[in-house]
Amino acid sequence: MKKLYAVIALSAASIAFSQIKTLERIEPAFWWKGMKNPELQILVYGKNIASNEIELSDGVRIKDIQKVENPNYIFVTVNTNEISVPKFQIRIKNGKKTLGSYTYELKQREPGSAERESYTSKDVMYLIMPDRFANGDEKNDSSPALIEKADRSLPNGRHGGDLRGIINHLDYIQNLGATAVWLTPVNEDNEKVYSYHGYAQTDLYKIDARYGTNEEYRELSHELNKRNMKLVMDYVTNHWGVSHWMIKDLPTKDWIHWFNDGDNGFKRSNYKTTTQFDPNASEIDKKYALDGWFDTTMPDINQKNPLVLKYLTQNAIWWIEYAGLGGFRVDTYPYNDKEAMAKWAKAITDEYPKFNIVGETWLNTAGQISAWQKNSKTGEAANYNSYLPSVMDFMLYGNLPKALKEKDGWDTGMVKLYDVFSSDFLYPDVNNILVFFENHDTERWNEIFNDDPGAYKMALTLISTVRGIPQVYYGSEIGMRGDKNKGGDADIRRDFPGGWKTDRQNAFNPSEQTPEQKEFYEFTRKLLTWRKGKEVIHTGKTKNYLPQNNVFVYFRYNDKESVMVVLNNSEKSETLDLKRFAESLNGLTKGKNIISGTAVSLQNSLDVPAKTSMIIELQK
Repeated sequence: MKKLYAVIALSAASIAFSQIKTLERIEPAFWWKGMKNPELQILVYGKNIASNEIELSDGVRIKDIQKVENPNYIFVTVNTNEISVPKFQIRIKNGKKTLGSYTYELKQREPGSAERESYTSKDVMYLIMPDRFANGDEKNDSSPALIEKADRSLPNGRHGGDLRGIINHLDYIQNLGATAVWLTPVNEDNEKVYSYHGYAQTDLYKIDARYGTNEEYRELSHELNKRNMKLVMDYVTNHWGVSHWMIKDLPTKDWIHWFNDGDNGFKRSNYKTTTQFDPNASEIDKKYALDGWFDTTMPDINQKNPLVLKYLTQNAIWWIEYAGLGGFRVDTYPYNDKEAMAKWAKAITDEYPKFNIVGETWLNTAGQISAWQKNSKTGEAANYNSYLPSVMDFMLYGNLPKALKEKDGWDTGMVKLYDVFSSDFLYPDVNNILVFFENHDTERWNEIFNDDPGAYKMALTLISTVRGIPQVYYGSEIGMRGDKNKGGDADIRRDFPGGWKTDRQNAFNPSEQTPEQKEFYEFTRKLLTWRKGKEVIHTGKTKNYLPQNNVFVYFRYNDKESVMVVLNNSEKSETLDLKRFAESLNGLTKGKNIISGTAVSLQNSLDVPAKTSMIIELQK
């Protein structure tokens, strides 16, 4: 660790001896005319650039120039509404001599980009770890400019999955019934090892060459849009990689967080982000939670620094506009400075009013989670509005496996699910929360339940029919497993069978799926396809009935239709007395099982087989 921090500390001091070009970087590399916020801050980087003058051509006026303690940076602010030319020159001048120049372009926005549709409760989000999904371009498996090379034999190494592999399998994703695709980060992560996960980014404006190019990323988004689908970017505001070019040559020391009592400035986070809203939390615990590093290779970014916040805000807007994104998922949201992140979220949604952002709010109760959603009453109690449109329902995630594993009791078994939904009043927008039973950081559901299709069907039935936006993790739809406890993260991020030419089986092709895989796949496809057109599920009301005998029943309804959902977690078949549900059945005596397609009688009683779920469309 001491050696690592010595490298960072010495980088600025040794800059005078390096051979950096006078003008090495401009970020963002280009921008757009017609933004609601016309102010643009351009980062200009090069050796001792602050000792020179900045000149803009074509009469473009500089609104502000900000120099910092590192002479290799200048931050130039312009008002794009005042610029009448599509291109202008940024010139580095020393007296009359021009030391370097850059042609800056202000592009025209695509028509309607400000009102672009984002993901909503109408969508189903399919989560992919790109390195482990499909290798569509073997030529980019390794890159001369990047440290870690592809080696599929290493569980934690690069395996070669890429953007082209995802583009090649969009038919599969669409036919499955998903309508939004969330990729774990694909920006450059040039760390020596474990770089495939992407959360230690080293260049926020560049797609990692082992995944493809910026153009291919935009192509993926456009191909999804053609199918009325959306691309969701996994955005990281809390930390960067230690090899990020700006971390190696910090603009200001307070660009990242340091600790006087740490190992050369380092302290690991205590990961207790509940301190954010605890009115009685000690300041030292809050500081370690928020300012501590997530890991030794992930310096903690200081969003309180106005230059940092502006950089993150503009970078986020740049990707939305450039790629035509359909939303963000933001990693480790409660670890950030919450006041700064409120400004970040508001700036983005002011520019794109329909744009959805879901924060990874890994907390255990609805009260703690809901405080992070925009206009939350629990947030108001702490005098805070996050302006964050969506949050992740980690309370449901935590309670769902317990509900299915526990025996029926006063506070055990399926009542755990009822307890989750009885807290829905805390959310200001309960339809705009992400619901899931696993993701790339958790134990695989099919591992927990030993590839039991019944448990999978109940879990998928639940998240597909309750309020919110369901998220499915790649491979679970064919029964993929992975033991995080024994095999670590790599085991829950296995390669999708068929994504590589040498794979013995291609599970992307339903005709090649095993009977076991096909049972998972066909159920998923039928359910998610049915969900697409169901407004009653997307925005309808909910009527919950207290679980009895380990059977949970609820109805989704609106003025036009009603759907009855039954989850029987009992070890035996249960017969439901339908008189109990009279207020929701409204005299209707028949329905249709949407999975089997068969008619269902709702006269007096309903027999539900053990360990099964039923979704019944009520019929007149």
